Amino acid sequence: MVKIYLGPAGIPHSSKKKNTIEGIRTVKELGLNAMEVEFVQGVRMSRETAEETGQVAKELGVRLSVHAPYFINLCSEEKDKIEASKQRILDTADRAELMGADAIAIHIAFYGKMSPEECYQNVKEGLAEVIDKAKEMGIKNVKFGVETMAKETAFGTLDEVISISKELKGVIPYIDWAHTFARQGGEIDYGKIIDRLIKELGLTHINSHFESLVSRKGKYVDEHIPIDANAPPFEPLAKELLKRDISITLICESPELERDALKMKEVLERLGYRLE
Repeated sequence: MVKIYLGPAGIPHSSKKKNTIEGIRTVKELGLNAMEVEFVQGVRMSRETAEETGQVAKELGVRLSVHAPYFINLCSEEKDKIEASKQRILDTADRAELMGADAIAIHIAFYGKMSPEECYQNVKEGLAEVIDKAKEMGIKNVKFGVETMAKETAFGTLDEVISISKELKGVIPYIDWAHTFARQGGEIDYGKIIDRLIKELGLTHINSHFESLVSRKGKYVDEHIPIDANAPPFEPLAKELLKRDISITLICESPELERDALKMKEVLERLGYRLE
């Protein structure tokens, strides 16, 4: 039977205090059971706060994941930027481990002047170094999630993230359903993707984002909007999940964080599923 963890990307707008711990408490009050901690502008949480955050989440039964900073590019032409990127990933993983999060989402690279094949090798080598260093640091439980990306200039096609997850232990696809929808020209077969992740990688848990994207001149672009736009639609994904014995985290990245997360919850309830 499917197990679903659903919640917002970051502190809910309705949280009275704008800090991560209060955000987790608000998530619980809303009847949701997951939250992604956002380090997109930098890892500014102390190690002590990360431990406290993890304790609160565990007590309340809220599953945590973490988003790494946007300023990461393992295919940069500048070596210092690559090294800084590796350190940002490690800092994210360190805090994630302390708070008991299961995975981090990473926007891993841009192709730049490299071919996709050259960039793939750079990502593979750089990420392998990060994983080795993470082991030395005592990071044991956090998965390194390479996110699927909407922009054609970015590393992150579905095939790329699945392939690199096969090659590197500890790496998983972090599926952004809307990004994948855009990258595939406004088409998505949820069931086929889920089955690939199960069959090819043996995944028992999927980490993912959900939102809708703006369409301009017949093409979907990486600009997040409320899920009312149905670009892509959520209900078909919900139906495919309910057919399978899989666990999944669905993080709502809509600008309407908790409103749309609760709309997703309503769809699941209408289809007969109740969040635990």
